[in-house]
Amino acid sequence: PAHYKSFNEFFTRPLKEGVRPVADSQWVCPVDGAISQCGPIDKDQIFQAKGHHYSTRALVGGDEQLAAQFQNGHFATLYLSPRDYHRIHMPIAGQLLRMIHVPGDLFSVNPTTARGVPGLFARNERVVCEFETEKGPMVLVLVGATIVGSMATVWHGQVNPPRPGMVREWRYETQAVQLQKGEEMGRFLLGSTVVMLFPQNSIQFPADWLSTRPLRMGEAMSRN
Repeated sequence: PAHYKSFNEFFTRPLKEGVRPVADSQWVCPVDGAISQCGPIDKDQIFQAKGHHYSTRALVGGDEQLAAQFQNGHFATLYLSPRDYHRIHMPIAGQLLRMIHVPGDLFSVNPTTARGVPGLFARNERVVCEFETEKGPMVLVLVGATIVGSMATVWHGQVNPPRPGMVREWRYETQAVQLQKGEEMGRFLLGSTVVMLFPQNSIQFPADWLSTRPLRMGEAMSRN
């Protein structure tokens, strides 16, 4: 990595053009990594690991109206290890409506911690991005981890420091921030986790989308 100015620049380097073709399916995988969990949301409960669930409302920082749109919907939790490509791309074309920064803990988000820390993804520092898509509302949450503490989006740049401990919100409804399927939307420094929320009947995950399956950005995330 000698020609990179910093470790962060090395870790968040872009992929070469064409190495991650974007599938023709309605939804595509937004990251390189592995499936932590995915499936239906039970009323408002998201499955984290055996014996652990957390609520959509807690994940999005307490916004009841936002959480209600995903009642009995679907979720996908995707883990990026420190060795994975660290940029996050759009799973579908969408218009950005809002970004919420929720301060919190910085637990590790590896599979062992996910099994041991209740409500992990709703406790760690995170950036909640709300989009409108042709399939309805979608939320994409960037979850910070131990040394990450640093997330950036293409429309804002670095989001989290400083850390005053209060939830901050930015609205974009009038700014026409449109992103295409497969386009970069953000990045982590050193790997972390992305949690996506989808409304009811909006996505059918492929049959082989099971916990621990490795993923490549751009591959199909839906059966159609």
